[in-house]
Amino acid sequence: MTTTTVEFSPAQDQRPAPVPEYLQEAYWWAYIHPRAVWFFEREWMIDAILLGNYRRLGDAALAAFDAPLRGNTLQMACVYGNLTPRLRARLAPDARLDVVDVLPIQLRNLARKLPPDPRVRLLLGNTAQLRCPDRSYDQVLLFFLLHEQPEHVRRATIAQALRVVKPGGRIVVVDYHEPAPWHPFKFFMRQVLRHLEPFALDLWSTPLEAYFSEASPARRVQRTLYFGRLYQRLIVQC
Repeated sequence: MTTTTVEFSPAQDQRPAPVPEYLQEAYWWAYIHPRAVWFFEREWMIDAILLGNYRRLGDAALAAFDAPLRGNTLQMACVYGNLTPRLRARLAPDARLDVVDVLPIQLRNLARKLPPDPRVRLLLGNTAQLRCPDRSYDQVLLFFLLHEQPEHVRRATIAQALRVVKPGGRIVVVDYHEPAPWHPFKFFMRQVLRHLEPFALDLWSTPLEAYFSEASPARRVQRTLYFGRLYQRLIVQC
């Protein structure tokens, strides 16, 4: 079966990016171990993890972009499920989609889900240390990435997203948010995140828009909350 090629961009460091220590320690079971891909790459599994909201949140991410999707788009980190194939399907004929991830196993998994398409590049690199030029993308997507990063890495990733997006472009973030006090899953989710997602509860105490405002006060940030405020979508106009 022919798949989209995993390649290095000329703008990226040609050497493989080292896997961050926090990723090896906290998420080996979810992304690095070969059986992780086999276990988690199932639509029903992803939907269960997101309490039945995977499709809705994917729709929200895609709705934040124009259709068809024009210019250059960057997706920071691979994701399980069909979000990236759906994003690719929205590309205009002359558009481009780059997906950057620090794990070769995740890029190979994504390649298996995509048809051959010269508009799509899968790039090996660290989202906190991108090598691509300034102002090189019209839109950037971060889908459930920031909650998996310690604060200093999260800030670096946001700084990179702001650096590579063009003036007038947008950054779209979908991730966790502190749920409403009455949320029936609040206690359950707190325990799940505390034990399995060691950095995620940061997003309950610090609004994500604060990170963008600190990095670039002039940016306009629009936030939408979903499922009793447990999830959020940010649209950052640049």
